[in-house]
Amino acid sequence: MIDWRHWHNEPHLIGGLILLGWLYAVLTGPLRDRIAPGAAYPRSHALKFYGALVLFYLAVGSPLDQAGERFLLSAHMVQHALLIYPAAVLFLLGLPGWLVSPLTSRPSLRHLFGFLTKPVVCGLVYILTYSLWHVPALYDWALQDRWVHIAEHLMFFGAALFYWWPLLSPSAEFPPARPATQMLYLVAVVIGMTPVFAYIAFSDDILYATYEYAPRLFPDFSPANDQLLGAVIMKLGGMGVTFLAFMTVFYRWYRSSERQGG
Repeated sequence: MIDWRHWHNEPHLIGGLILLGWLYAVLTGPLRDRIAPGAAYPRSHALKFYGALVLFYLAVGSPLDQAGERFLLSAHMVQHALLIYPAAVLFLLGLPGWLVSPLTSRPSLRHLFGFLTKPVVCGLVYILTYSLWHVPALYDWALQDRWVHIAEHLMFFGAALFYWWPLLSPSAEFPPARPATQMLYLVAVVIGMTPVFAYIAFSDDILYATYEYAPRLFPDFSPANDQLLGAVIMKLGGMGVTFLAFMTVFYRWYRSSERQGG
């Protein structure tokens, strides 16, 4: 059974998050005048960035990780949702433009960044990464091997940063896409994610052996029910966030058109 008192404190997890937080504090604090002379401390950005680190830890370091790794596909889907939506969104919102500019403004990297930040590329990176990791052989491999599981979660988080970049880019050199493009992009990603949802939701078989043979945490909650719930969390969570993002983009576009017309 799950030990709800067990929280991960492995050096690679705690140390990695502390290192990211320390680097952010140094770059936005003592080194800020070198990077962006005269810039004020980005308090609101910092709150979002550190909020992203906290959410990342809650997703992979809390007892939720044990539930998703050993017992429930639906718990694993909740983990993924935390990494892909609030954690990745807050991470990008936590980066002030002047902090990323020294990297994105490098002439030697302009063509690479120009290619990688195209909405088509960002969407494909996200869809392919998410879909391929749900192939049963890869998924069960991640559940059985701790380091592969870590790689899976890092790839999900990295792919989520690609996914959100066309909407939330902090870079002046590679800014967010135009509103119309953003709305088409959001719809296209939802469509692109439909096959993996359908594959899990409508399969006649239990796709992942780990969950098929795991002890039941709830007596009447079968592996088939768990698999269906996991697919629903994947789809409805994604569609709900997409709808909110779509309406936000549309509202901002409408207000901007009104101001220009007035």
